[in-house]
Formats: sequence, C-alpha cells, structure tokens
Amino acid sequence: MAEGVQFSKTASREQVYSEIAPQIEALIAGESDVVANLANVAAVLKEAFGFFWVGFYIAKNGELVLGPFQGPLACTRIAFDKGVCGHAYTTRKTVLVPNVEEFPGHIACSSGSRSEIVVPIISGNKVFGVLDVDSDLLNDFGDPDQTGLEGIVKIIERSIRSHTNSERIE
Repeated sequence: MAEGVQFSKTASREQVYSEIAPQIEALIAGESDVVANLANVAAVLKEAFGFFWVGFYIAKNGELVLGPFQGPLACTRIAFDKGVCGHAYTTRKTVLVPNVEEFPGHIACSSGSRSEIVVPIISGNKVFGVLDVDSDLLNDFGDPDQTGLEGIVKIIERSIRSHTNSERIE
C-alpha cells in the first residue's frame, strides 16, 4: 500500500510532473479498479500541486458524470456539448482556459475557479471521460501542465486498456 508520493516541493511544475508520473504508473499498475485508480491520481495531483479542484468526469449514458475528485463540491452531470469538459470530450483535445469567465458556455461549478485545463481520456476509439483541473488563479496553466497532464492521462489510458480485456467498465 502506498503511503505517499515523493516530489521536490520547490521544483518547477515540469520537474514535479516528471517526478510523479512514474509513481502514478507504479501506483495504478497493480490495481484493476478504474475508480480506485482515478481516485489515487486525483489525490496525487492535488497533493503535488495544490490545485483548487482535480477530478474526473466519466462518460455514461450520454453525458459526463462526476467521478473521483479532490476539492470543493462539483457539478454532478455535464452534457457532452456543454462547458470546458464537454468541449474537450467532443473535440477529443486538451482545452486550456486562462480565464474561465471568457470561455463561452463555461459551467461555473464553483465561483472560486478562475482557470482550467481539461484533458480527454481515450480508450480504444471512445472517449472514456476527462481529467479536469481547476485553479483559483487566473492563467495558472501552461505548456508544462498540458504536457504533464497529457502524460498522466496516457498512463491512465494504458491502465484502462490493460484491464478492459478482463472486466467491463461501467
């Protein structure tokens, strides 16, 4: 059982992503339960960066449904064509929003959110869900976050693929 994640507290975000990625991979490698793995990934990202909100929305029955997260209460359901999460889902591309007030159709799950990055999680040819990270600071995300979070999502995607052969994900 893992007791914590190790990272340089004074390092750049880029360095922290490179330090936590292999730990995340090791953490979820031996666990087949996707929800448990997503919960641990959210916890690691929250601990490492102190983001305002970190979590997952999982595609179910024609909408994105709240999954494991760390932070204040969140929207429970998001339509595929609504908000930043819906945009990432439908375009299958990472969406980086420097100021959520300027994003057309932004869904304000929390008034404390100021900037956001959402990365789609693709399993096979379907979008499984999205990783959503919010900050209470304007323009808090950049290229290191996009690269780092996309790398972590690749780890999650490999884990999902390796376990879908033996069990069905709902």
